[in-house]
Amino acid sequence: MAYDASTLPDVSGLTVGIIGGTGDQGRGLAYRFARAGQTVLVGSRSAERAVSAAQEIGALPGVPSPTVISGGDNIDVATRADVVIIAVPWDGHAATLSALREPLAGKVVVDCVNPLGFDGQGPYALQVEEGSAVQQAATLLPQSRVCAAFNHVSAPLLADPTIDRIDLDVLICTEERELVGIVAGLAALIPGMRGIYAGRLRNAHQIEAFTANLIAINKRYKAHAGIRVTDL
Repeated sequence: MAYDASTLPDVSGLTVGIIGGTGDQGRGLAYRFARAGQTVLVGSRSAERAVSAAQEIGALPGVPSPTVISGGDNIDVATRADVVIIAVPWDGHAATLSALREPLAGKVVVDCVNPLGFDGQGPYALQVEEGSAVQQAATLLPQSRVCAAFNHVSAPLLADPTIDRIDLDVLICTEERELVGIVAGLAALIPGMRGIYAGRLRNAHQIEAFTANLIAINKRYKAHAGIRVTDL
């Protein structure tokens, strides 16, 4: 069956929280969702930093109203949001999620963290005991509805107000097919993006690892490469 955006659910009433919302990826996603008019909560360990980041994003071109975006500490954001995107550095992934297990219970959790290392030869994928970052998230958050998505979206493209379309596919891995529609609906808020089901959580490790290849591509060709699935 061909991809059909008309079948996506209405996600306009969902509040999107971003844990790690003051980092490059988190800020970029927060900006794009706020620009689409979605209610966004920026989360950080420091509520003051989160509030400051939300105010800065709310003042960017294209955001219909600064009131669509606000900030708070991670626990506050995890408690108030319907869908929570995890965009923290890998080295803080386990500790951050462990501290949020209770407020994230019952919530849709979208993990976009890529476990990567860097040395003189460039980026490389790290071995994760659970198999992948999102599988670690599922282990640490047994009462949450967990999926992987937005792993390959360029932070500079997300943050650039002069760019209206970002033509790429967001690969979604999850055990719950219902989550595919929700996350695809959020992806579709960003012109040019499609959310594509890419298998169960056990298939996420190669998606996370492929980010190392994209970084190498971008360095070689001075680009902001993404992924587009053909024949769909």
